[in-house]
Amino acid sequence: MRAVIAALRAVAQGLAREFGPRGIHVAHIIIGGVIRGEQALAKFPDCVRAKGGDGLLAIDAIADSCFVLHRQPLCAWTREPDLRPFREPF
Repeated sequence: MRAVIAALRAVAQGLAREFGPRGIHVAHIIIGGVIRGEQALAKFPDCVRAKGGDGLLAIDAIADSCFVLHRQPLCAWTREPDLRPFREPF
């Protein structure tokens, strides 16, 4: 899995170098967890219950993070947000 993430990061960085000067923002957003949605609730109800309220990623919170990425100022720029639930075990 780490190799896949590293490969995607490299692709995003290459695209950012090529298209950034043209004003196109390229981002690599890491979503590291289960998203609280209909599919997770239907297919993995025990997992959803076990993780609790802060153990899953909320769809609205992911959308908010993407919007912040869209609106970020040029003086404080990121291209790789890493979204994970608060209660993620390490």
